[in-house]
Amino acid sequence: MKQKLFFTLLLTSLLAACSAGGGTPAESVTATHAPLQSSSEVAPTLAAVTASPAIPASTATPKPPLEKDAFMDMPVVPMGVSDAMRAVYQRGIENGNDPARFAIIGDCQNVSSYFLSAFDHPNDYRLGSEYAYLQPTIDYYQGSFSRVSLAVKGGFNAAAVISPLRADPKSCNAGESPLDCELRTWKPSIVFVSMETWWSQKPAEEYDKYMRKVLDRIIEFGAVPIIATKADNLEGDHAINNAIAQLAYEYEIPLWNYWAAVQPLPDQGLSDDRFHLTFARNFFDDPKRMENAWPWRNLTALQSLDAVHNALLEK
Repeated sequence: MKQKLFFTLLLTSLLAACSAGGGTPAESVTATHAPLQSSSEVAPTLAAVTASPAIPASTATPKPPLEKDAFMDMPVVPMGVSDAMRAVYQRGIENGNDPARFAIIGDCQNVSSYFLSAFDHPNDYRLGSEYAYLQPTIDYYQGSFSRVSLAVKGGFNAAAVISPLRADPKSCNAGESPLDCELRTWKPSIVFVSMETWWSQKPAEEYDKYMRKVLDRIIEFGAVPIIATKADNLEGDHAINNAIAQLAYEYEIPLWNYWAAVQPLPDQGLSDDRFHLTFARNFFDDPKRMENAWPWRNLTALQSLDAVHNALLEK
C-alpha cells in the first residue's frame, strides 16, 4: 500500500469510531461506541412497517453464491458501474435527484464530524500530487461531505434505518423511516451504505434480509448505492462481509471494500477492542499517520465516490 499520501484532516474529523455523541473529539481510541439497542427498540414493528411506504420486491438478480471469503480478493475501489446502475442513475436524475449530491446511511462510523466532512473545508485536508486527481470530485460534491445525514446515527443498523420509530420527528414526516426521510429531503444520486453495527446474537441471514430492504428502497428511489465492507470481524467468520459481497454481486452495485484497505495496517487498523478504528491525533506532525485506519477510510471512500462518479459520466 502506498504511503506517500500528504492527506491532512483536523482532529475533529478523526474521532474514535462510534463515540456516542459524535460532536466532540474523543480522548482515546478506547472510547465506547453507542450501545446496540434491544431488538424491540430497533427492529421495525408490524405497525411501523405498514405505516411506511411499501418496499418493492427485491431488485436483485438471483445468482449463485460467491465462494466463501471471495470479498478478500476484491479490489478496494469499485471497478466501474454496471449497466443496471447506469439505468437507475438516469431514472433518478429524470425524476429530480441531484447529480451533484451523495448521501450516507449508516452507524457511528459514518457520523459527519469525522467521516468525509473535511472535504467540504479546503484548509482541513491536503491531497498532495499523488491524489490531486480527486480534487474535481471533491469540488463537484461540495455540500454533501459535511451534511448531517438523517439516516446516520450511533447504534443504527440495517433494521433501524428503515424503521419509522427511529426517524427524527423534527425533520421527517409521520410514518417515514430515516432512510426515506434522507432520500426525500436531500435527493441524492449516489448513496453510501455502510452498516457495521449488528446484533451479535443474530445470524448474518437477518442482516442480509434487512440490507436487501435498504438497497431496494435506494434503487427504487433512483440512486446508486455504494455498499461498504467493514474492518472488523466480531462475528468471527466474516459472515457479514461475505453477505455484503454477495449483495453487491446480486444487485450489481459498486463495492467499497474497506476491509481490504486496512489489512496492511498494524493490527488491521483496529484498536484493542477489535472494533474501533485507529486514528492519528495530528496529521501535520505524525510521520506514521498513514498507519492509522481513519485516513484510509476517508481516502478510499473518496476514491470510491470518484470511481463511481466518473463511470456514471462515461458515454
